Amino acid sequence: MKKKKILAILLVVQIIIVNLLGLFPGFVEKYYSNGIFPVLSKASRILFGWIGFSIGDILYLIAIFLCIRWLWKRRKTWRREYKYNLLTMAATFSVFYFLFNFLWAVNYRRVPLHEKMGMDKEYTLTELVAFTKKLIVKTNAMHAQIEKNDSLKIVSPYTVDEIYFKSINGYNNLGKHYPYFAFDHESIKSSLLSAPLSYMGFGGYLNPFTNEAQVNNRLPKYNLPTTACHEMSHQIGYASESEANFIGYMASIYNDDLYFKYSGYSFALKYCMNNIARKNEKLAKSLAPLISKGVLTNFKESEKFSEEYDSFVEDIFEYIYDNFLKLNSQKDGMKTYSKFVGLLVNYYENKEL
Repeated sequence: MKKKKILAILLVVQIIIVNLLGLFPGFVEKYYSNGIFPVLSKASRILFGWIGFSIGDILYLIAIFLCIRWLWKRRKTWRREYKYNLLTMAATFSVFYFLFNFLWAVNYRRVPLHEKMGMDKEYTLTELVAFTKKLIVKTNAMHAQIEKNDSLKIVSPYTVDEIYFKSINGYNNLGKHYPYFAFDHESIKSSLLSAPLSYMGFGGYLNPFTNEAQVNNRLPKYNLPTTACHEMSHQIGYASESEANFIGYMASIYNDDLYFKYSGYSFALKYCMNNIARKNEKLAKSLAPLISKGVLTNFKESEKFSEEYDSFVEDIFEYIYDNFLKLNSQKDGMKTYSKFVGLLVNYYENKEL
């Protein structure tokens, strides 16, 4: 009982410390993100990466089972032993919270990527439209390099495992230009929970306890390379979803493989078009005819996938994850994903696509 009280008190202390760390991103960047974390993450990938299935998924399933089992066994004790039950829950969560933050989540408090790369993240609609037009040309050209018929969608010739294997190439090339994106000892796996992830609306997730990149292998295969690269960016300590989108895009287009490049450019184009549509739907519709029919067919493939798994479950988990992100220094919640467009526009301000 005494240990549980101490752990419960430590939960409050931890929450205070973690929030205080948010006031010192430079400290977090130096001593955690570039100090403790790389050692922890690499060790986890070496330890679990060679195993052909997701250890993290299994741990989650065991944890869920034990929670349900405990709640069931304690169901008749809540009136007379509510203090003990609440204390047990607080103590358990305290351990979970410590491991979650120590093993990965302190990265939410690191220096923002746009500051690290010395660029802005704001943009005007005019700048976005100009960039999107260039991106349309690039995506169309990439489509034409792979598929001679511009009306046909791109169909990846690779298996899911081959895509995971090839993903590291983009990071190897990217790391030569930006050493802080270097990656080794890959640990990318298809999630055992891919079906639930599809209904939840997620393309994958990082397991912070095992540092495994868990990918939803039911996604349209043309989009899978950038999704895998996105999850890999979380493995090297970039917690922000907008930053992960940006790094996932960069690792895709730096890959030597054309299918990866196409995945990256089409991924970015879809986000840019959606952002324009939110600001000016008529303008977005005027740009759509410029996009190759084959590219649009791939976009429709993604829309069909979303519609196939659309359910109230997605709304529930989007609400939960939206608030989770807000609690972890991402004030825009789920909108953070689309914020990576600002990183794109500013990154290419003085660069060619």
